[in-house]
Amino acid sequence: MALLRRHLPTPLGEMLAVASGQGLCMLEFDVPQRVARELAQVEAARGGAAQAGRNAVLDQLAAELAEYFAGQRQVFGVPLDLVGTPFQVGAWQALLQIPYGRTRSYAEQARAIGRPTATRAVAAANGQNKVSIVVPCHRLVGSDGSLTGFGGGLPRKRALLTLEGGAA
Repeated sequence: MALLRRHLPTPLGEMLAVASGQGLCMLEFDVPQRVARELAQVEAARGGAAQAGRNAVLDQLAAELAEYFAGQRQVFGVPLDLVGTPFQVGAWQALLQIPYGRTRSYAEQARAIGRPTATRAVAAANGQNKVSIVVPCHRLVGSDGSLTGFGGGLPRKRALLTLEGGAA
């Protein structure tokens, strides 16, 4: 099944979603250089250009994202089709274990995946996460609790954590 893409409005700006028949491959705020790079990676990995359109995955995502921003959803159910190396995918799957409204340091995340000395590798993998919000990379913070790196920008990271009632 072909890759489909759809632009979704959110209170924090427009996002581009890309899905295969298996699940969501990409959800990013419209930051041009980042979106172009990640879209190219997804298209290369899934063997074709994403066409504008809709499918069940994108429709489910749109509904769940609206519920999330309305404060009515804490866990996403949309299926995922993550595009990355095995280490990256493992790091991203561990992000899914961070509860809504909570944060974890990069060092804590490295320990959580059984790689306590891999803090920088975990941070690098987090920076390559292509599925913002649903795979909650915004929940990772510096060891001192400071907000660090977020592809959509630190103001959006702060807003997401505030929405979730976490330390922002």
